[in-house]
Amino acid sequence: MRGSHKIARIAGIDVKVHWTFLIILGWFFFSYYRETSNVESGLYGVGFVLAVFICVLAHEYGHALVARRFGIRTRDITLLPIGGLASLERIPEKPREELLVALAGPAVNILIAIGLYAYLAATGQLVNLVNYADTISSLDPIYFAENIFAVNLILVLFNLIPAFPMDGGRVLRALLAMRWDRAKATRFAAGIGRTLAVGFVFMGFFGNFWLVFIGLFIYLGATAESRQVLTKSILEGYKVSDVLMTNYTQLYVHEPLQRAVELLLSGQEKEFLVFDLENIVVGVLTREALVKALSTGEANMRVKDATLAVPVELQTSMPLQEGFELMMLEHANVCPVYNGQHLAGMLTQENVQEFILLRGKDARDDAEDIYDGTEELEPSSDTLVTR
Repeated sequence: MRGSHKIARIAGIDVKVHWTFLIILGWFFFSYYRETSNVESGLYGVGFVLAVFICVLAHEYGHALVARRFGIRTRDITLLPIGGLASLERIPEKPREELLVALAGPAVNILIAIGLYAYLAATGQLVNLVNYADTISSLDPIYFAENIFAVNLILVLFNLIPAFPMDGGRVLRALLAMRWDRAKATRFAAGIGRTLAVGFVFMGFFGNFWLVFIGLFIYLGATAESRQVLTKSILEGYKVSDVLMTNYTQLYVHEPLQRAVELLLSGQEKEFLVFDLENIVVGVLTREALVKALSTGEANMRVKDATLAVPVELQTSMPLQEGFELMMLEHANVCPVYNGQHLAGMLTQENVQEFILLRGKDARDDAEDIYDGTEELEPSSDTLVTR
């Protein structure tokens, strides 16, 4: 994720923090400081936030380590002001595996809460739950453990809301997928998520306005999950060769860059495969690279003078969904496609999107649920979010 910086690598997984995380630290510092005009109180607020996000990080590692048991790698874990995000390579296809991965995060928070409860009970610090509303808002450090205990319970309850992108939405989808196909289970779970989202927004206007933002977050998450899974179901059974483009423009490294400008202005192509004198693909000229090269103002520039993107190579026999996800993962809009060692053609993201819309009436009905032509499709699978 852009704006994120690596701070550690734990258990083979990069841990990153988004720069906006500093905003919440500053906000808590000044909020606590304002109550007492005491720097120590401000630092206590910062410490409390850091403790909470250690719990969030542990939650994400719960997902990641259980996913690893099923052969699924976690690319990284990112901490954001809204919580944590574990970027898995994919969501498990088997309902039982998805259920276990989804439940692993809340299970970690339950274990933390049990440990804190045992500590508080053993030390005689346990507060009557009836009075918890007072203690959780207290700035007194003696309530630190009680507040972290309460936060972990809140994390469990919030994440088990049966709506995407929370864990509860994945739990619901996994349970439904034990009886239905994955696409139908996703549609049903996403529908419940949207309904809950509308309810949160409605309650937010008459109560806590933060519920409006939570509702929007859930609604967008449910829509995105539905879009991703239905995209996969539509592309299932097809290969890259079914969407192969054989009619495309070839650019050569020695040609004037001006030719690329003319092609860009006169046609539909926005990015081009670039060949050397031996007719081998050596890179991809993107529109951004073309504009950047022209901005230097140098005359008589050649295609080779622009910064060429490393081509993501696909095979004709590759499942179309796999190829599409690879393109999205690598941010590649144009890819050369090979049949063995022989260049067979080219594949673009736009081609795949058009293929979805044109693949028969039933497929179009599904496609309209996930792609209306105004936004990019996304690869299925890859994030688990903790609030």
